[in-house]
Amino acid sequence: MDPARKRKTRLFVTLGVALLLATALIYTSFSASTVAKTPSELLSAATPGKSYELTGKVAEGSVKEVGDNLEFKVRDRAGTASIPVKYSGTVPDPFREGREVIVTGVIKNGVLIAEPSSLVTKCPSKFSNKTDS
Repeated sequence: MDPARKRKTRLFVTLGVALLLATALIYTSFSASTVAKTPSELLSAATPGKSYELTGKVAEGSVKEVGDNLEFKVRDRAGTASIPVKYSGTVPDPFREGREVIVTGVIKNGVLIAEPSSLVTKCPSKFSNKTDS
């Protein structure tokens, strides 16, 4: 085989493999993502036993420590719908009532049973509008 033709063949094979790997990476990254649901969305369409990612604010007066577990309610950002959450695991330092959180778990009897250490607290300073004076 001619050396120039051999180089072209190797180039096209290498580019083809790179394109296939890039396509697989893009497909995997998009298919693995999940959309966090609000309490009102879960209350209206949750399937018991299915895992969900819940987002919202920790309801005022709802945080209780029960043994090694933490129980609290997550409410809609601008609404009144809320879901009780039972959580065990590491609690982030900024966790408190009124803070935005994301937690992953399974719905059982209207309660989100959270996966251990799945609680994430959003930092309010990153999401507030800044005004210049």
